[in-house]
Amino acid sequence: MIQLSQIEEVLNSVFHPEYERSVMELNLVQNLEYKSEENKEDDAGTIKFRLVFHRQDPMANSVKEACERALKKAFPNAKTSILVLIDTKKATGHKSGELGRGDLDKKELDSVISIIAIASGKGGVGKSSVAVNLAITLSQKGYKVGLLDADVYGPSIPKMTGTEGELPPITKVRRKGVEKDLIVPVEKFGVKWMSVGYFAKPEQALIWRGPMACGALKQLAYEVLWEDLDYLLIDLPPGTGDIHITMVQEIPLTGAIIVTTPQKIALTDVEKGINMFRSDKVNTPILGIVENMSWFTPKELPDNKYYIFGQGGGRIMADKYDVPLLGQVPLVMGIMEGGDNGSPAVLNNENVKSAFSSIADAII
Repeated sequence: MIQLSQIEEVLNSVFHPEYERSVMELNLVQNLEYKSEENKEDDAGTIKFRLVFHRQDPMANSVKEACERALKKAFPNAKTSILVLIDTKKATGHKSGELGRGDLDKKELDSVISIIAIASGKGGVGKSSVAVNLAITLSQKGYKVGLLDADVYGPSIPKMTGTEGELPPITKVRRKGVEKDLIVPVEKFGVKWMSVGYFAKPEQALIWRGPMACGALKQLAYEVLWEDLDYLLIDLPPGTGDIHITMVQEIPLTGAIIVTTPQKIALTDVEKGINMFRSDKVNTPILGIVENMSWFTPKELPDNKYYIFGQGGGRIMADKYDVPLLGQVPLVMGIMEGGDNGSPAVLNNENVKSAFSSIADAII
């Protein structure tokens, strides 16, 4: 028969990714019970407890899944029954209420007209920079825009937008007579921003397996008060892994934009990205290719172009796969400086602003 002390020992190895402490240390586990079954294996029975959070936590379902996996590994014949609850009485005076228990309400995206994935086959091509500047450009053209940072392992949107340290508040809304908690996105530059980076320290490494990362991202997509948006951009991590497949299969995408540089090695990875979106499992239209770092233009010579990464690679890929080349973005100091100081380049560099204005018009 399983002892409660054995269960506690296992749960003590399950850490909350934000606080880097175990669920036992954080006192998240309550009402722990074990009910054995007669005439069964020694570890047969049901392990039952509550995971109680004192605020809406986007990591709640991921923590629950981690508990389930740890218990299954330790006690393969036992069943688990874990109830995820939120108790905000200490913080807000509200009564405690049950969270989704893994069943996410996807209705919050119903009011979004177009959902566009921003992807790249490899890292280092400036995908997030393109996503941020494009979101602001669309907003400047009068559209309601949001951006979801889906790069769990390297969330850069908070730094690039100067919103590091923000903690998105929770609000209660009523949907068809049912009250629910939703995360309020951070707003700046006329865009609604959401990132896992708002829920973790900048220097903290999120050591998550695929299911945990995907669970957190689905919550950030479906449990956010996006309201009426014309465009929701999703900044995907580089590559073609679990997160990409989960996001593009579960979120109703309008289409995808592929970001590349003119380098041949980057173009090879672009092909992988295009083939992923066009595969039978994903089947998402490619809206076009954005070629970033197309040429270098120094500040003192704004009319000069130096093709330090080669030339014409984006056009070659666009022609090969019969998709539009949406535009080319020059490599200027303003883009790099803007990304570091939280002031995106479209706000203060005319060359960059003109490039993204043309790209936005092509997308529209």
